[in-house]
Amino acid sequence: MTDLIRHLYVHFPFCARICPYCAFYKTRGNAAEVGRFCEALVGELQRTTADLLPSTIYFGGGTPTALKTSQLEVILSAFHQRLDLSELKEWTIEANPGSVSARKAALLKKFGVNRISLGVQSWDNDLLNLLGREHNAAQAEESFRIFRDAGFSNISIDLMFALPGQTERQWRDSLQKTIALEPEHISTYCLTYEEDTEFLARFERGEFSADEEREARFLEVTMTTLERAGYEHYEISNYARAGFRSEHNQAYWQGADYIGLGPSAFSTRSFERWQNVADHHEYARRLFANESPVASVERLTPEMKRMERVALGLRTAEGITVHTISINRTHALSHAGLLRHDTNRIFLTRAGKLLADSIAEELL
Repeated sequence: MTDLIRHLYVHFPFCARICPYCAFYKTRGNAAEVGRFCEALVGELQRTTADLLPSTIYFGGGTPTALKTSQLEVILSAFHQRLDLSELKEWTIEANPGSVSARKAALLKKFGVNRISLGVQSWDNDLLNLLGREHNAAQAEESFRIFRDAGFSNISIDLMFALPGQTERQWRDSLQKTIALEPEHISTYCLTYEEDTEFLARFERGEFSADEEREARFLEVTMTTLERAGYEHYEISNYARAGFRSEHNQAYWQGADYIGLGPSAFSTRSFERWQNVADHHEYARRLFANESPVASVERLTPEMKRMERVALGLRTAEGITVHTISINRTHALSHAGLLRHDTNRIFLTRAGKLLADSIAEELL
């Protein structure tokens, strides 16, 4: 049993609208394409069940809730039929406001999904329009209440900051609006300009700009506001009420093995990492032909694993062990008030959290 993988990610590539900032593999599929994907996904699941005893499952995307209720039911039923879910603790699904209904929420609850990650991003309609989102603020609040009414007691809200033209007042208002809804978890992400996105093209044309000092101010506002509201800052981008940390994401940050299903999904087992083909047509073709959907395989070295532990672990409240890096490399950062350490572990200070990526690069 100890060799079985405990964490499962499933990538749903379909979206009702393509957001201009998003770099994940996504597409707008028609009914036939979505149906074909669902069949292929069940086929891939069947190929991997012998390796799995999941304690966490995460449905991400894309937009999993963009699927019809009947399609979700087929997939959820397949997971129950083909997997041993006796040790499952957390089953998360990402949901976009505008793709939520009471019937869909009830179905998810019925099949054991117990955590919702709701992609609100902003409570300002002008900023939502800039981000290309399909919902407005009123729809986002209604979606949150639909999940509450369906009995979900573990809801996370995603927000984005340092958006083009976003003011500090707008960001404070978004945080306060979110706090007022009393979600169990809040994720806050600083906008980054990713490859192959419309936002990067606009950045390169000079329409948008990045300002590290401005980003640090927004993060400082975020930490202060959410901590005062009773949320624990347990990872740079994540805040939770007591007992509501994301177990699935913590597994990633701690370097646990995981299986990824769906087009473009990554998997890691020991010192091997592989990725499925990032094309839902080819993904389905391969599975229907009884071929592997894997497009690439990477062999990880102990040094690569160590670097990942430092980069990811340093972002968390638990920090990293003193044995992960040369302690001599921490002296200057500690004197500058960016790191603290006890006998066994090294942590970012509050000031250090504002420079997390730079500090990780320095230590590596």
